Amino acid sequence: MDTHIVDLRTGADLVTDVTRAVLEFCRGRGDGLCHLFVPHATAGLALIETGSGTEPDLADAVDRLLPREDVYRHRHGSLGHGRDHVLPAFIAPSLTLPVLDGAPALGTWQSVCVVDSNVDNRDRKLRLSFLPG
Repeated sequence: MDTHIVDLRTGADLVTDVTRAVLEFCRGRGDGLCHLFVPHATAGLALIETGSGTEPDLADAVDRLLPREDVYRHRHGSLGHGRDHVLPAFIAPSLTLPVLDGAPALGTWQSVCVVDSNVDNRDRKLRLSFLPG
């Protein structure tokens, strides 16, 4: 299994589009599976349409589901940091994509995005692994 780490800077916005990195990683690899993993306690991965208003809609949904107010037992860091640690229970930190002829089999409007609300630590890593078919 071939693995590559992508260094990211997140937190300024909830959603960071990593589709280009995934496409580049899969290019020329034939058929198989691409597994993505963010090894962080406050981040997840999502397949969403980007550029159409989905990013702020997702941010609003996360705010409704997991308010930033200080209502969490986990209280170190910035206001509402406990919600950052709950987020990966709803937006999983891993994702597996089928790869056909060196390209992820994404739908027309699907983008691969890291979702991270943690403003206290913006340096993130995305592990991409390819398992040939």
